[in-house]
Amino acid sequence: MGDYKMNFWGYSTINFFSPMIRYAAAGVGNCGRDAIHEFKMLVREAHKRGIEVLMDVVFNHTAEGNEMGPTLSFRGLDNGVYYMLAPRGEFYNYSGCGNTFNCNHPIVRRFIVDCLRYWVIEMHVDGFRFDLASILTRASSLWDGGNVFGNDTERDFLTTGTPLSEPPLIDMISNDPVLHGVKLIAEAWDIGGLYQVGSFPHWGIWSEWNGQYRDIVRQFIKGTDGLAGAFAQSICGSPHLYQEGGRKPWHSINFVCAHDGFSLADLVSYNQKHNLANGEDNNDGEDHNNSWNCGEEGELVSLPVQHLRQRQMRNFIVCLMVSQGVPMLSMGDECGHTKGGNNNTYCHDNYVNYFRWDKKEESKTGFFNFCCLMAKFRSECESLGLEDFPTAERLQWHGHQPETTDWSESSRFVAFTIVDSMKGELYIAFNTSHLPVLVTLPTRPGFKWQPLVDTSKASPYDFLADDLPNRSIAIAQYAQFLNANIYPVSSYSSIILVLSPDGDS
Repeated sequence: MGDYKMNFWGYSTINFFSPMIRYAAAGVGNCGRDAIHEFKMLVREAHKRGIEVLMDVVFNHTAEGNEMGPTLSFRGLDNGVYYMLAPRGEFYNYSGCGNTFNCNHPIVRRFIVDCLRYWVIEMHVDGFRFDLASILTRASSLWDGGNVFGNDTERDFLTTGTPLSEPPLIDMISNDPVLHGVKLIAEAWDIGGLYQVGSFPHWGIWSEWNGQYRDIVRQFIKGTDGLAGAFAQSICGSPHLYQEGGRKPWHSINFVCAHDGFSLADLVSYNQKHNLANGEDNNDGEDHNNSWNCGEEGELVSLPVQHLRQRQMRNFIVCLMVSQGVPMLSMGDECGHTKGGNNNTYCHDNYVNYFRWDKKEESKTGFFNFCCLMAKFRSECESLGLEDFPTAERLQWHGHQPETTDWSESSRFVAFTIVDSMKGELYIAFNTSHLPVLVTLPTRPGFKWQPLVDTSKASPYDFLADDLPNRSIAIAQYAQFLNANIYPVSSYSSIILVLSPDGDS
């Protein structure tokens, strides 16, 4: 890939049963066996600390490229079995990487299942995230029911790559006695245009990267009109995607940023990608990022823009932590890691991708501390990780006035209360307008609302933790508003209030 680039992400696999030795301190020691022992030790130590280990696996393509690529493994074993081929030998390219693994061919799907079982039984991983998982649902080359199922079906001779409602590979994984008990997460789309978020064949056990959550939240938080209702659905775990199929909120993996695409800091710092360092004339990477630089492009900006960016980053974290479903945070985002606007850093073995421990120290009392407090708060709230979708018995929507909602195209305000068995009741609001609003809070006789989170406040007063120095003084600043049962919500900010007994009543 050139003198200054390498396949840092490792997304071009040849030996699916081997750990990447350059990730191991042992390197090639003992012919790579030491790397295996090192991986097992990593998993064991993680388990001791209550941390599960999920592998990101890439069964959609290999490193052998297209029909002009090298012969390294599968092409030499049986090109027509392991790859989706057109009649003249051209490679189908649903992966965007030159070839497409022929996942639903009987031999290939047996290989994939054996590989997954190896990583669970021998290496003790707890689950898998499947890159471009929609490819795993496409019909194999030379599809026919007798070849795949052992008997003829009415679906014989489907076109190569046709999406299958009951793909044999997904069926095998879902019903395997070992694999059905681990976590299975699908990136439910591919480069060929197949998009299955909410409709991936799931057998009741597959979760999905919720790409719709990412897109809706990014747009609403930056102030895009027409998304208040969609944002509310996202907060509730996307029931419009998962409830009808019998799935639960935890089938939705909620995320704003991932390893590919902008980091969280770059999402609020760049309107355009800056990928020249990848050597492809800025033609690689996603063009539609739903990002907003808050008024100025890049890192060297004015103080007001810096403050707004910090506020927006806090808004994204609040949204992730109060949404039903499983929150996913990309490593480094909690410290404000930047990639300089590069949204496709697969080829950089340097500071662009490395975790910056110095940045963690810089952010320890700022954004990093806010992320830690929000994660702890979520873990303490029974209502923010429900087993089923919230109903009106638990959750009520509000606008600028209690129980008066505004789902219009111009609405940029969403608020709700949710009953919590641990905290009593929470009031959570998002104002993504450039204008502040004064909201009237729901009346609860004998109780009053206490401030906890306000992303418009500077650290450490963005989260009024119990051990915050001068916390009582900070709370007193809100008294004039809360005593009148109102609260001023600043522009581009979010708040969390907690209901507590009124000592004056």
